[in-house]
Amino acid sequence: MAEVGVYIAVQFKGKGVGKTLLSSLVSASQSAGAWILQASIFVESEASIALHSACGFRTVGTRERIGRLPGRWRDTLLMERRSEVAGA
Repeated sequence: MAEVGVYIAVQFKGKGVGKTLLSSLVSASQSAGAWILQASIFVESEASIALHSACGFRTVGTRERIGRLPGRWRDTLLMERRSEVAGA
């Protein structure tokens, strides 16, 4: 299992950079034998949730009050992708 995170600079958002990076990461992880990838995403980050969904991730659950930024408790969505190649 591995945890993933993709962060895109503002000027590159909406241009397919995130999907290219995350798709490449998924492919590389499968080649390396990783069976499960997981991501923890702030619940209000709709673009990131959509990106991960488009790359085969599914929602596993919500982790409440997991981080405090800036002075406000934040919930995260736990998403995972299970390989159809590695671990099969």
